Amino acid sequence: MQRNDAGGSDAALTEEQQRLLDQHLRENLYLTAKEIAHYVEQTWQVAYGESGMTQLLHRLGHVYKKTRLIPGKANAEQQREFVEYYQTLKAKKAPDDPIYFMDATHPQHNPIAGYGWIKRGQDHEIPSNTGRQRININGAIGCAGLCPIIRYDDTINAQSTVALLQQIEQQHPVAAHIYIICDNARYYRSQLVTEYLSDSKIELIFLPPYVPDLNLIEHYWRFFKKEILYGKYYQTFALFKQACDDFFAASNSLLPTPIRKRYAPC
Repeated sequence: MQRNDAGGSDAALTEEQQRLLDQHLRENLYLTAKEIAHYVEQTWQVAYGESGMTQLLHRLGHVYKKTRLIPGKANAEQQREFVEYYQTLKAKKAPDDPIYFMDATHPQHNPIAGYGWIKRGQDHEIPSNTGRQRININGAIGCAGLCPIIRYDDTINAQSTVALLQQIEQQHPVAAHIYIICDNARYYRSQLVTEYLSDSKIELIFLPPYVPDLNLIEHYWRFFKKEILYGKYYQTFALFKQACDDFFAASNSLLPTPIRKRYAPC
């Protein structure tokens, strides 16, 4: 196995291999230099570090086009206080009392034009659909095992929220308390949900406003969209739904390691 960490000439790809890699990247979209390095290692048994691969990509004329927006109204002090509260809750709760993070997402039957390494001056084209069909997904993820509880609903509202809460309760018959962290969506504060909680062992804990990064399931939804929607085309809605089903059936431990370490165990 050859290795190239610095992007220099030692143990590097040959000119022909670089040409083949360049062609491969014109036809296939990767989101990170690390993923490309893995492909190179599997194909030519030449191991690149991330820095070395990035330098090589620049030499081949590829650029990484990506920006990430963050909420502009987030309150840093409120975030800090919530993190402290969350750590205290994890330390003091009973072992059988779970913590969940809850939210909904509404993926549309259409690819998301994600970012990746693309030849400068060229486009990476992905077919798209003309319709606006979408799946309304209501879900919660437990931080102990990172196992999602997912349901599809015609509409995400107070009724569908109560149905999800019931599903969560059924998973924990011996728990004295179930803590569910969520944002401030109107249906979470609805009269119907409030009435249900009055006779339930579930306690809703509301996040500060404008802090989606504190909600574990937001990270899960981003991961879901990256795997299912970014650069992916499904010719029919049935194929799209099947891809979603397959993801939720297999992804109970697929969140990136830094996110798993941040929230689990609990």
